[in-house]
Amino acid sequence: MRVIAGCAKGHRLQTIEGMETRPTADRIKETLFNIIAFDLPECTFLDLFSGSGAIGIEALSRGAAEAVFVEQSANCQAVIAENLLHTKLQEKAVMIKMDVLSALAQLCAQGKRFDIIFLDPPYEAGLYIPVLKTIAEKKLLHANGVVIAEHRAKAPLPTVDGLYIDREKVYKTTALTFLRLEEVKK
Repeated sequence: MRVIAGCAKGHRLQTIEGMETRPTADRIKETLFNIIAFDLPECTFLDLFSGSGAIGIEALSRGAAEAVFVEQSANCQAVIAENLLHTKLQEKAVMIKMDVLSALAQLCAQGKRFDIIFLDPPYEAGLYIPVLKTIAEKKLLHANGVVIAEHRAKAPLPTVDGLYIDREKVYKTTALTFLRLEEVKK
């Protein structure tokens, strides 16, 4: 796995061995970042279920002002920290070492809002609805921001109040769903 573009282009990133994470494939990552390319410069980026940190690091490499990485696994936290040092992007990064729902509550209490929120939870964990509801209810997304959920192509993303599906990109086994605030749609 590598950084595809930007100031850290070509840097190889470490990953976690085994089934603890499912790194986003380079071709899916490349398509994702081509879609959001114009939203990245100076944005605030939230990478939930960060794993190796590859998505947030790609955002920083391409010009995001800040990326917040949320990861509860100590093994993954160590890999993210190492990848940030290797790419020299640690100054623009914040790591929150706890479960995602607790981290979202903490970010809300701090008054944080994000331009782009990416989530790729364990597919079978049942976390899509609670995480999306929390993002909408706690107003963690800027008015023109986007939530991007990576999920199984054969398991459509459930809708939640406050967010609508703006776009979907489906691959063989994976899909990316882009959600925006309902209040902006009106």
